[in-house]
Amino acid sequence: MKMLALDAVQAFVLTAELRSFTRAAEAMDSTQSAVSLKIKRLEDALGRRLLDRTPRLVRLSQDGAAFLGPARELLAAHAGALSSFGVPRQRLSIGLSHHVAGADLPHLLRQIGRTAPDLTLEVSIASSWELLDLFDSGALDAAIVLRHEGRRTDGEVLMEESFGWMASSDFERRSGEPLRLALQAESCHVHQMAVTALDEAGIAWQEVFVGGGLASVGAAAAAGLAVAALSPRVAPPGTMDRGEALGLPPLPTRSVVLKSRPSEPAARRALRTFASALRATAGH
Repeated sequence: MKMLALDAVQAFVLTAELRSFTRAAEAMDSTQSAVSLKIKRLEDALGRRLLDRTPRLVRLSQDGAAFLGPARELLAAHAGALSSFGVPRQRLSIGLSHHVAGADLPHLLRQIGRTAPDLTLEVSIASSWELLDLFDSGALDAAIVLRHEGRRTDGEVLMEESFGWMASSDFERRSGEPLRLALQAESCHVHQMAVTALDEAGIAWQEVFVGGGLASVGAAAAAGLAVAALSPRVAPPGTMDRGEALGLPPLPTRSVVLKSRPSEPAARRALRTFASALRATAGH
């Protein structure tokens, strides 16, 4: 009976799910070449090619697709065996900017759950400003926020987040009327970014919807009530970037930054996996 190396199985599962050797290596705190070698040895042990590799794409082969489910079950069984002695659960509290958390959040949380199943996870979704205050006070182990002008945000840059003027396909701006906007409160820095861009471009605007959170602002855009400055990552179904069609100025990008202080190995590993999975969603 062939005995499979668990770290090689983990490397395969992460690479398949993150669709990248680089992201899998980040999650494992390893190197791309080391991850590639682990998977090559796993393929040799199985006598099967698990991944099809091209310079820009990593995807499952037919055999890889068949092996992925059992590979996940193997890792889960191993984690269950390790937890059979009732080891106290560790806790990780993460703050996530609502301008970053979108439809990908279940996928991101799934990665943490598989990486550290014995971890109790606390997730807070709020504005970057609020999360930075919570992190600075010690209430959060980690914060993933947007870097805004006017407040220094040290930490690891995970990616650059783009923004667009999101609206429904049937939204119309009648000639001579101010642009109808859906915004959050003035304390929101994306609010400030949007109106500054319009003011500098000399475009008249009026606030027709004020949301108490990103979900309500996105809903107003999807309903055709107004235009909202949102990242495509969090824009709801039924909206698209109408900036060019409406003659609106481009919006600047913002860095997504990770600030963290977890000390326990499981928490650090889970956070690495979360960050790598988030990077992997960039551009999707």
